[in-house]
Amino acid sequence: MFDSLKILIPILSLAWEILKSWWWLPLPFILWWPFSFLWLWWRTDLFLKKKKFILLEIKIPKEVLKPIRAMEVVVDGLWQIIYDPADWWEKWVDGKVMLSYSLEIVSIGGESHFFVRIPETSRDSVESAIYSQYPEAEVSIADDYTKYIPQDIPNKDWDLWGADYVLLKPDPYPIKTYLKFETEREPLEEKRIDPLAGLLEAMAKIKPGEQLWIQITVSPVTNKELPWVTEGEKIRDELARRTKKVPVRKPIIMEAADVLITGEPPGGLSKEEKELIPPEMKLTPGEREIIIGVEQKMAKRGFKTNIRFIYLGKRDVFFKPKLRLPLAFFSIFFTQNLNALVPWGRTLTKIHKSWFLPLNLVFNRRLYLRKRSLFRKYRLRFSPLFPGKDHWPSSFILNTEEMATIFHFPSRRVAPAPFVERIEAKKGEAPPGLPTG
Repeated sequence: MFDSLKILIPILSLAWEILKSWWWLPLPFILWWPFSFLWLWWRTDLFLKKKKFILLEIKIPKEVLKPIRAMEVVVDGLWQIIYDPADWWEKWVDGKVMLSYSLEIVSIGGESHFFVRIPETSRDSVESAIYSQYPEAEVSIADDYTKYIPQDIPNKDWDLWGADYVLLKPDPYPIKTYLKFETEREPLEEKRIDPLAGLLEAMAKIKPGEQLWIQITVSPVTNKELPWVTEGEKIRDELARRTKKVPVRKPIIMEAADVLITGEPPGGLSKEEKELIPPEMKLTPGEREIIIGVEQKMAKRGFKTNIRFIYLGKRDVFFKPKLRLPLAFFSIFFTQNLNALVPWGRTLTKIHKSWFLPLNLVFNRRLYLRKRSLFRKYRLRFSPLFPGKDHWPSSFILNTEEMATIFHFPSRRVAPAPFVERIEAKKGEAPPGLPTG
């Protein structure tokens, strides 16, 4: 035993000397991730502080004769206006990030409003994109409605309920869009089906003292930033049974026999059996529909998207069952074999009791903090995982067709909900050269 200690002591002494001299060596590798995260956060914060955002309210005309496809043209224009990816220097030194829009539908005491929050520098371009398809609309700068209620909700006078939304399946699978509602096939406007009609009817039921907010934050993205198109192509090829077959090399003994019997040179590949029925003929109707849907989604520009809603109100009028109104709206985009928008349990303002009993002792505190976090991120237009890096499922990809389905301007005949802010006619400007003396 003493002999073992005599051998071990010099080894430990040598290890201690190495540790004292080189303890700092692994630190750069250990601290690189937190350092790079904090550095980017700092640079990005400085970059965003220099950007001013404004809130535009769109008052829609009494009769909107344009189909939902017109809004898809507007959304496609918004993608091109703001898309400006950062290079290496702009990202790590200037802190530049891709800016975003916030499309919002709000009911305040039963009155519905359409808002778009944009960078101030993009105002002229955004207004031009809207007027190009809705010339009778009226676009004006509005005050942020979120600042006219107490900023410490929930409190003794106000309560709220809300959630962030996520996709049920990966990004390439599309949700149900306006083309599935047969909107474009009806020649008569009053016979068209508008997915937004149900939401506006629900918002009309909001009473004074209550508010319902829906927020869709979008940022343009390409396959280079997020390889969602590549993922879609993989899904398509797997369903279409286009997986590449790896050539199988013959065993050495069989190669030697082929040389002696058939004269075939070594290194030949085994013959592949040809299928009598092509793979595309074996697709089921459901698989064919998925392939068509995935390809149609990949064919259009995509947005990195966050969706959330908040129902809030004074406690004397707050009626929790009304949260079913926005839940019902988002459920209409569900397709069993494709995709759907569902509430994300991680930010849902409902916490289930835990089997770990001590955790239930702070149940009310956990619920309060979750509500505060949701309200703050809505007000500041932050992503669900801020300040962390967004990733699926908290942020997901919707293309221009899907965005136009969720956010567009319906006409009074298609969506006859009362208390929707509309204008009889667009205000015209004074003729040039008119004397003003």
